[in-house]
Amino acid sequence: MTAAYRDGVANDDLGRTLRRLRRLASLTQEELAERSGVSVDVIRQLEQRRKHSARLPTLHALANGLGVELTTLLGDPPAVSSTGENDGPRFVAVRRAVMPALWGPEPEPPGPDFSLPGLRDQIADGWTQYHAAEFDTVMKALPDMISDAHAATVSADDDRRAGFAALAKALQLAGHVAVRMGKTDLALIGLERAIDAAGRSSDPLLRPMIVNSVAWTYQRQGRLGDALSIALHAAGDTKDGGHTATADGLKVWGALTMSAATSAARSNDYERAAALMAHAEKEAARVAHLPQGSDSRMVSVFSPSSVRIERVRLAVQYGRPEDALTLAKGMRLAKDVPPSWRTWLLLDVARAHTDLGDATGAVRALESLRRVAPTWMQHHTLAVAIVRDLWALPKHPAGLRPLAEFLGIENGTGVGIGTGIGE
Repeated sequence: MTAAYRDGVANDDLGRTLRRLRRLASLTQEELAERSGVSVDVIRQLEQRRKHSARLPTLHALANGLGVELTTLLGDPPAVSSTGENDGPRFVAVRRAVMPALWGPEPEPPGPDFSLPGLRDQIADGWTQYHAAEFDTVMKALPDMISDAHAATVSADDDRRAGFAALAKALQLAGHVAVRMGKTDLALIGLERAIDAAGRSSDPLLRPMIVNSVAWTYQRQGRLGDALSIALHAAGDTKDGGHTATADGLKVWGALTMSAATSAARSNDYERAAALMAHAEKEAARVAHLPQGSDSRMVSVFSPSSVRIERVRLAVQYGRPEDALTLAKGMRLAKDVPPSWRTWLLLDVARAHTDLGDATGAVRALESLRRVAPTWMQHHTLAVAIVRDLWALPKHPAGLRPLAEFLGIENGTGVGIGTGIGE
């Protein structure tokens, strides 16, 4: 049995997740049916686990009705290896690092072999690994990173502020990993502590960067109004503080503005979302012409390429596949676009082709995705859902069988193709 099957759309977790997200949004089954266009009977069967899977258009509709990403409903690429446990020893160590035991020992100053630049490089490498979906590697390194950063905060006065900056980035990284593990409450605890550490550093951009991570976590919890509010507030503070005159500051402002646009779109305020994204795209053109700052691995992702990728994502998530493909056509990605953003673009293009009934185009995009990120694709529930829907077609497009075999879908095995259930 593949990891994709255990974590994908064809298991009992779908019903539990649907019920949890519906209750979090304070919706009855009837209200969700009205907002999504999916029948109450289908929702009830999924939540009661009398029905264990659904076709991709139904899942799209439910996610839109809930105001969440489709992957929030389906489950993210697993943040642990296929043989790992969601709360295994490695993640327990991360939890302990984020939330030390009460009355535990105070951190001691770092030893003579400690190097603050070396710690910053480790944290930057951790972010690179995170964007490459190497979550196991990140989790293994995080406890020591956080411990070393705590030690740096009690070092000599000249290094204390830099130590707090390192601690803020390490705790922010832990928060992102916790979100990928589905532990959003733990993520918020880590991010609140990261914001506190950022306030003790000398970097005015750290706090708004971490606020953006909080906004993303709120989105994952369905708290769209809260996510929109704090993103706009932090973006305004960044601009009012004069920080958008540098590339780093403009990147932070841009990431917050795109986050606000996403929250607006998921709240069905498409006009506001479009206006925010148009503003972001206009400002992104300035990034290359401004004074460059710190290690790009440690700063928010914002460039003309990232804005366009986010516009593609919003278009396909909200039922505008033609717009998504128009935006994606001929796109040339900047070198600083993280691998995770590149893979999401290919997945969104595949989704758009699937929504338009263009199976051949979907297969081409998925073939590219397999070449670029084979492990990520193999464990990604949305990639599996797309191939599953294509496999259910009466006529399979050329190239589909190797993809289905790669994901364990062929011959009724793997992700539950053999259930025969769908709308």
